[in-house]
Amino acid sequence: MNMNNTDTNQIFNEVVEDKFPPIDTAKFVPLTSQNLLETLGLTIKKDETNKLITFFAQLSAYTESSQVNLSFNAPSSSGKSYIPLEISQLFPAEDVLKLGGCSPTAFFHDQGIYEKETNTIKVDLSRKIIIFLDQPNSQLLEKLRSLLSHDEKEIHLKITDKNQRGGNRTKNVTLIGFPVVIFCTAGLRIDEQEATRFLLLSPEINKDKIREAIGEKIKKDSDTQAYKDYIESNPDRLLLKERIVAIKQERINGIIIKTPEIIEKRFYGKIKSLKPRHQRDIGRIINIVKVCALLNLWHREREGLNIIANEDDINQAFKIWELIWESQELNLPPYVYDLYKDVIVSVYEAKNSDLDSGVKLGLTRQDILQKHFDIYGRFLPDWQLRQHIIPMLETSGLITQEADSTDRRKILICPTTVLTVSSDKNYSESGSGVDESNA
Repeated sequence: MNMNNTDTNQIFNEVVEDKFPPIDTAKFVPLTSQNLLETLGLTIKKDETNKLITFFAQLSAYTESSQVNLSFNAPSSSGKSYIPLEISQLFPAEDVLKLGGCSPTAFFHDQGIYEKETNTIKVDLSRKIIIFLDQPNSQLLEKLRSLLSHDEKEIHLKITDKNQRGGNRTKNVTLIGFPVVIFCTAGLRIDEQEATRFLLLSPEINKDKIREAIGEKIKKDSDTQAYKDYIESNPDRLLLKERIVAIKQERINGIIIKTPEIIEKRFYGKIKSLKPRHQRDIGRIINIVKVCALLNLWHREREGLNIIANEDDINQAFKIWELIWESQELNLPPYVYDLYKDVIVSVYEAKNSDLDSGVKLGLTRQDILQKHFDIYGRFLPDWQLRQHIIPMLETSGLITQEADSTDRRKILICPTTVLTVSSDKNYSESGSGVDESNA
């Protein structure tokens, strides 16, 4: 039997009211990004951009169809899973699903309810946050693509399963609703079909961030219970957790933007030439606008069960987008894009700075590996440079490869444009992190 939206909302509201008593929302004052960063900073040091975007992405689970998906791509031990896991602790546990790995069949069986009469597994992922602690099974990823693209509210799939005799049989799967999906993977190379469905993020790895993270780790592990009591008793953190539950209880139907011309003007102001992916990018910006409004829904105009996003929400969304738009435009994780700026461009400029002729010297892979070690203090595996990083940069148009004129067996790498690298680098050793005034 199919249920309409009214039936679903009624059941949802009854469950929520039973588990969470109504909350006095009068105590929730307007919350700015800076307020939010201060609270999130209790357990997550530096990484202002990443933790702000991750929080908004997870909060977007409580919208009808404006969910924001994230992919954290960075080398191992850089803390890529720490941020989403730490922020997920602010949300009701029943809304968060954490997976280390999963096959397509296991995922649908474990998360769904099997109806024998119709041979259908129904999986309701509405208002859920799914965190994959590693790149999920490729077949599962393929089956989730339509879901991640928000093609339809109900998506029908077919999977094969083993029957009692050991043979294969087909089962029908119905995916209902849109979850927030977050990937955390050390793999830097991303299929283009996935890259356009996610915001690509990388945790900072600068010295200041590492130093503060080490200090926090010492405090936490020295007396785990005392540390937990201190964090969980913080009044701002408690109020934020209560605010999230109150937002969930509101069950907002829709978020309306009545000044789309402002978004259009600001978006085109950042774009040099239109690309197909911009159709998804503008959707992400609109989703961020809506989540900004959702955070302060008690201070927004209402039309029935809908709230109205205002110009402050638009401004805040664009400030967030401007922190990450360059790497998103190139379909690159920020770590790879900053490696290009900090390592490849830097060593290329140094190598050609004293040359008077118009002929420029290209870079060998060894030049790049050595500069990477000088900046980041760790070795970059040659295979990762060859198989992942160089192809990604070449596909994005940032580098070209050509044979050395003096030794045709040797391939040289040249940046296509020499950038003026900012002194404020989010992900380099010398960087100091995101300027909080921009958030």
